[in-house]
Amino acid sequence: MTEMARTAATELEIPGGGQPVLDRLVALLDLEKIEENIFRGVSPAHSPVRVFGGQVAGQALVAAGRTVPDERRVHSLHAYFIRGGDPSVPIVYEVDRIRDGRSFTTRRVIAIQHGKAIFSLSASFQKDEPGIDHAEEMPEGVPAPETLPTLMERAEGYAIGAHSRPRPIDLRYVNDPPWVTRQTGDLPARNQVWMRADGKLPDQQLLHVCVLTYASDMTLLDSVLARHGVYWDTDKVLGASLDHALWFHRPFRADEWFLYDSVSPTASGARGLATGRFFGADGTLIATVVQEGLLRVL
Repeated sequence: MTEMARTAATELEIPGGGQPVLDRLVALLDLEKIEENIFRGVSPAHSPVRVFGGQVAGQALVAAGRTVPDERRVHSLHAYFIRGGDPSVPIVYEVDRIRDGRSFTTRRVIAIQHGKAIFSLSASFQKDEPGIDHAEEMPEGVPAPETLPTLMERAEGYAIGAHSRPRPIDLRYVNDPPWVTRQTGDLPARNQVWMRADGKLPDQQLLHVCVLTYASDMTLLDSVLARHGVYWDTDKVLGASLDHALWFHRPFRADEWFLYDSVSPTASGARGLATGRFFGADGTLIATVVQEGLLRVL
């Protein structure tokens, strides 16, 4: 195990947060190469019962990216969460080099624990080239992130234990959080959150993409639950990510503010669908995400 991996095995949630917590996330994403096309990752020492979906997606994308030339940027990923990950043991990532074309490179990654697949990912990389260009505009009237309370400040006074500890992602709700709207009855049709890595990241474009992938699994399914006035920690809700797709449109830095604007077009059959758009602080559309989650309200 590498020194970075040993560091990653310590707890992510360091008192005070900020750069030390972000450094732990960077360490988690620094996989150990154990064989050609085979990598190993770990989870924080103090983790929930299951591995956080954003972590395994980010690590799988790192594994894929380690087999692709630096000049080719990831432009999309499609993933399935097959089994809940065990945070007490390492995760092995096996990369299949599907195709190396003149413009595009395709990789498939299987994450394995206890001899079984827990996650699968397909990712496509492209060399930079010019082309037509247009994008939807960022929603109007969104307040600047610096004017909004932190997640810990928002959670103060509520029984939201998971939000009372420092995280590697600085998260600021634009609208009232779901644990507030469930009490007021003012159920929102969309969820808007400012995000950024809580510190400074190295100048590695793949790392910034993987950090955004990690963050994309945060708050997205809130847009489903908020429409029904329920929330994870305050109601009897059982949930898990089922599949996840991301498209990266333009270059960005994950340690600069981006707006996560998400809605839920439908929920049925104990499943909820959520779509999200990431905008840079200058209004640039940088990524689009779609996720379906298992949601059982007891």
